[in-house]
Amino acid sequence: MPHITLTEGVPGIVGPMLFRPETAKPLNELAEVLLRGPNSLSRGERELIATYVSSQNDCFFCQTIHGAVAAHHLEGDEALVFETKRNPERAPISAKLKALLAIAGKVQKGGKYVTSEDIEAARQQGATDIEIHDTVLIAAAFCMYNRYVDGLATWAPKDPDLYRQQAARLAQEGYAGSTEGIPAVAASQAI
Repeated sequence: MPHITLTEGVPGIVGPMLFRPETAKPLNELAEVLLRGPNSLSRGERELIATYVSSQNDCFFCQTIHGAVAAHHLEGDEALVFETKRNPERAPISAKLKALLAIAGKVQKGGKYVTSEDIEAARQQGATDIEIHDTVLIAAAFCMYNRYVDGLATWAPKDPDLYRQQAARLAQEGYAGSTEGIPAVAASQAI
C-alpha cells in the first residue's frame, strides 16, 4: 500500500508522476536524454546500466521495467539481462560495458567509491569521457528513481508479460513523450 494517496492500480513510478505531473516532466526528460539520446553506447547498453543499478538497489519495479526495455533493445535477450544483473563480470557483454558497470556499481554505493583506477580501467577498454559521464549520471539518476518508487511504497505487478508490453511501448515512444500523455500512460499501465 503506497505511503500517500496514489491512483489505484497504477504501477511503479507512474503513480507518483500522476500525483505530481510538474515533477514528472523533468524526470522523464532526464530519462529520455540518458537512455535514448544520441550516444555511442547503445540504448540496450544504457538500459542495462539502469537495470543493474536498480537491481543493486533492490527496486523491483525499475529493474523489471528497464530490464524488459533492455531486452527489447537487445533482440529479446532476457537471459543476458538476468546474467548482467546477477554477475556482470561473467555476462556475455563487452569489456567496456563491464568496466562501466563496475563504475555504476560504485556510484550506487556512493559517488566517492569511484576511483581514478576505475576510470582508467574503463578508458583502457575504450570508454570515452561522455560514456563515463553518462554512466555515472545514469547510475546516480536511477538511485534517485529507485528511491522515489520504493520510498513511496508504490505498487509493482508481478506478471513479466505486463513489463514486456510496456517495454515495447517505451522502446518505441520513449520517456519524454510520456509526460504530456501521462494519464493515457497510466491508463495503459493500470491493471
